Amino acid sequence: MSIDGSSLPAPGFTLTPLTRIAARLVPYEWVWARDNEASIERNWQRRLEATPELFDGPVYLASGCAIEDGACEAAFFEVRYSRFIAFRDAGVPDALVANAFAAIVPLSADGAVVLGVMGAQTANAGQIYFPCGTPDPGDRRDDDTVDLAGSAEREFLEETGLSLPEDAAGDWVLLRGDGQLAFLRPVRFDLDAESLKARIDAHRGEEAEPELAHSVIARSRADIDAARMPGFVQAYLASVFPD
Repeated sequence: MSIDGSSLPAPGFTLTPLTRIAARLVPYEWVWARDNEASIERNWQRRLEATPELFDGPVYLASGCAIEDGACEAAFFEVRYSRFIAFRDAGVPDALVANAFAAIVPLSADGAVVLGVMGAQTANAGQIYFPCGTPDPGDRRDDDTVDLAGSAEREFLEETGLSLPEDAAGDWVLLRGDGQLAFLRPVRFDLDAESLKARIDAHRGEEAEPELAHSVIARSRADIDAARMPGFVQAYLASVFPD
């Protein structure tokens, strides 16, 4: 993967502003997964013992990413979820493949960022990040494009109950590091942080099996939780709250 025109917001991550993102599904032989089938299966059984609700369905990972003049094009391929989770649990050992996903970043009218705490029944229980999900066949279009923008909006609506404002900005930022490509779309809402959090938590109470345990507010670098926030979240918040 090659990504150009980047700046460094935090150790290990690059931040690249984007005006457009596009993705396409391509054929790809994942040698690492082929050569590690036994360990992948052992890891999956271990995961199921801890979280029986996990489902081994198809998801998409990235095998390439290129940026030119603020436009990003990514290549995706399909794998079983068990392969993806083993790849991640092993510390992303294949540098040619990345966990790529898109997310809406809810910004409040008073300058804060609202994040979700993942529920106990999820694979990322207790972690704090923006509502998002790994792209899957539901994000595939007839021409084999992968609708990352649509995936981000769908996941955000499902997890928070909020629709995006009609005048929401369409620009993105890409956080790359730790074997991840995090496509983030910051969106400003006309609500203060406490009101935005209350709306999200109220939606959680209406769901039978909410993915989020609750939401939290970040107003400064002091709110960065290095133990529970993934690196891309820490890097993004460090870029938003530079002092």
